[in-house]
Amino acid sequence: MTIHREGKKIIMLTGAGIFVIVLLMLLLVKEWNVVHYLFVAGLVVFGFLVTAFFRIPRRIFANNPSELISPADGTIVTIEQVTEKAYIQGECMQISIFMSGTDVHVNRYPCDGLVEYVKFRRGNYFVASYPKSSDLNERTEIGMLLDNGKRILIRQVAGVMARRIVCYAKEGERVKQNQELGFIRFGSRVDLFLPLDFPISVDLQDKVKNAISPIAEIV
Repeated sequence: MTIHREGKKIIMLTGAGIFVIVLLMLLLVKEWNVVHYLFVAGLVVFGFLVTAFFRIPRRIFANNPSELISPADGTIVTIEQVTEKAYIQGECMQISIFMSGTDVHVNRYPCDGLVEYVKFRRGNYFVASYPKSSDLNERTEIGMLLDNGKRILIRQVAGVMARRIVCYAKEGERVKQNQELGFIRFGSRVDLFLPLDFPISVDLQDKVKNAISPIAEIV
């Protein structure tokens, strides 16, 4: 396991803050009791959770050009037909993956293709599992032209605790399946908008892992 580069500064600041607090307690508190020990234990747990949030576990990535692989870890919370107006501009299937605070928050491209469209949209910070958060929350949209001429849209959506979406996509860039797309801090979701004729491989409430779990077939 490694630590994502987006988290290194935050982890260092968190560790420094915990160190200073404990040092001050050692200097100022003459007689420690159970409350003090529990407080320090809570700080250590908090530091561990912050570090764990930015983890990148070692995985054997799926490599299948005929499938869309999950771009995120999490739970499937939406599978429905919708109209996507910004990039696909028509009817498509939306599949949404909700990432809790304990999930790995690295996002990856689900397939090979050409990035044709990148758009950041400001918005609210509703709970990411809320269905309307896909359209109301702060988000980044990445449109891809696949090798078979069809288009998909990937949407990174901020949540109630996610205050920063990191997206590395650039228009005109050729990308590969499971290449890193970005990162969302502290709870969020990723939406996929797919052609209607792509057979779906997941059901509601399924648990998926980025770079491993198939989401749909490419046809």
